[in-house]
Amino acid sequence: MNSTSLVVVSKDERLLGETLQALKPFVGHVLSEVLVVDASNGALDDIRVSHEWARWIDYVQPPGVRTTIAHQRNVGVRNAEGDIVVFTDSGCLPEDGWLERLLAPILEEGETVTCGPARAIGKSVYSGVHWWGTAEMEYVPMAPTINLAFRREAFDVVGGFDESFGSAEDIDFTWRLTDAGYRLRWVQDAVIQHDWGTPERQLRRAFFYGKGACRLLRKHPQRIPEAVKQNSVPAVYAIFLLGLPLTLKWRWYPLLLLWPIWRQRKDELRWLVLLDHLIMGAGVLHELLRPGT
Repeated sequence: MNSTSLVVVSKDERLLGETLQALKPFVGHVLSEVLVVDASNGALDDIRVSHEWARWIDYVQPPGVRTTIAHQRNVGVRNAEGDIVVFTDSGCLPEDGWLERLLAPILEEGETVTCGPARAIGKSVYSGVHWWGTAEMEYVPMAPTINLAFRREAFDVVGGFDESFGSAEDIDFTWRLTDAGYRLRWVQDAVIQHDWGTPERQLRRAFFYGKGACRLLRKHPQRIPEAVKQNSVPAVYAIFLLGLPLTLKWRWYPLLLLWPIWRQRKDELRWLVLLDHLIMGAGVLHELLRPGT
């Protein structure tokens, strides 16, 4: 008999309360338990008290560690009682049938890892088909933990999440799963909705995504051609920023940005997307110059 644990990691995420409320109906039906691994140092105790049915783990941040997401994920899996583990994030709301559909290939078809799409709530740089996926896909090369399920055996085989990562630890994890021979089954109709926060927060996140992308390729250099083909944004914008001093000689150099502006001309958030990409490029350069900081 399979049992399933769902893990949410959090640090000062007030939207955690809405996510837990949406997950509660699954407990005792599809889920054995919901675990919250919280690094908020008591700031979310009101949410903890109002959701006593969830198992709460107070995470203590190690000295010298600024970003603890990978650490928290490992703690969550190692404390989970289920032999199947599901991850989603604070601010996520499941659409109808989400969890049943996400788990069906594992429970009924012998799959080990499944993942599904995340639909943005409101306006976001992460809206659109690029983030939604396509029904034609059966397996994908990587997946974020925003909507991911796996058998514990897979976690044990690859040794969990790499705690040296401050971001992109989930992509590293799923890359290592595929390296170990596991396939990531795409479940198009297992949909999570996610609130990505204000534009300012989205832009702050872009910097860390850029750092994570750089660290990923440093760890997995054999994947550079494939990764750049799938998503060239971090590399292209890092190269553009690196070339800005050329403006002293060629004043037209910044006009290179007219190409992505034109390509995104029909995008309602084209200026936010452009800023997101530039900041992501800055994150790549920061990681190159000051790795691990």
